[in-house]
Amino acid sequence: MKVSFHPLDLKLKHTFKISREAKDTQSNVIVSLIDEEGNTSGIGEAAPSLFFRENQTNVIEMFRQSAGLLRDKNPFDIEDITAQLKEKFPGNAAARAAIDIALHDLVSKTLKIPLYKLLGLNPHHAMVTSFTIGMDTMEKMCEKIEEVKDLPLLKIKVGCDDDVEILKELRKITMAVFRVDANTGWTEEGAIKRLHRMEELGVELVEQPFPIGNLESLARIKNKVKIPIFADEDVVDSKDIPRLINAVDGINIKLMKCGGIREALRMIHTARAHGLKIMVGCNIESSVSITAAAHLMSLADYIDLDGNLLVSNDPYEGVYFEKGWLSLPEREGLGVRLKTE
Repeated sequence: MKVSFHPLDLKLKHTFKISREAKDTQSNVIVSLIDEEGNTSGIGEAAPSLFFRENQTNVIEMFRQSAGLLRDKNPFDIEDITAQLKEKFPGNAAARAAIDIALHDLVSKTLKIPLYKLLGLNPHHAMVTSFTIGMDTMEKMCEKIEEVKDLPLLKIKVGCDDDVEILKELRKITMAVFRVDANTGWTEEGAIKRLHRMEELGVELVEQPFPIGNLESLARIKNKVKIPIFADEDVVDSKDIPRLINAVDGINIKLMKCGGIREALRMIHTARAHGLKIMVGCNIESSVSITAAAHLMSLADYIDLDGNLLVSNDPYEGVYFEKGWLSLPEREGLGVRLKTE
């Protein structure tokens, strides 16, 4: 296989702020894998996160170093290839995810079937995705909510002293189901009282309230509140799941954290075996990797696949979005194509 790649700088419609950072752009990388005959190519995307020490520069460097390893590989050997990449590049999960996605796209196209058929999954299991509202001033968050108030499900980024007051104001504008994501921004002190107040405001679940490793704190609040607690930053891949079983109700699986579709499937089955709920989530991504993740939604309890909806210059189209509902394209491979096509 031949490897080619290029940067993809996505512009956010609104400044995207969470408890630890704010940004107006997301610097991703698109990778293509081309078969020996040069007739079929698979596409993938890396959406690196500084939280996990990845950026556009080291993703591109990983692709350069991977070219020799992939040159003589059979794209159907996905398990072998992804295992070798993980051994050689353990700290480059987003880059590995891009290659994993491209391999699945290439193999599915070679077989002339959609990816969901390759995975043996139900393409008609449409689901509602949450739509994310980043942290901001009360006034600006209300303005953002006005734009999407008719959507059925909103994820509100929290992590400040005024979380509950902000939710009260947002609730005046919309009757959407709320999810909240603290992105490690809370402390245990006051969390239980805060969550009890959020129950009254229709909050469905909370993601990653505390910094990584605070499992005892998670376990304490899990047993005292009704709102389900989901791990995000605390769970990278399948090896992290067993230690979380008494601390949370579910996990957020992201292709960019775990290294791609193969590991995401392992995580899903491992979590199910431990009685945990599944969310399939995302970073700020184009329709390439959002569509890849959407092929897994029939295995999930919740989805948060809106990264492509938050940007103004996504050059691709793939998974369909209508009034909050996601449904898969029926084209070969991922089903992704350039909008000009």
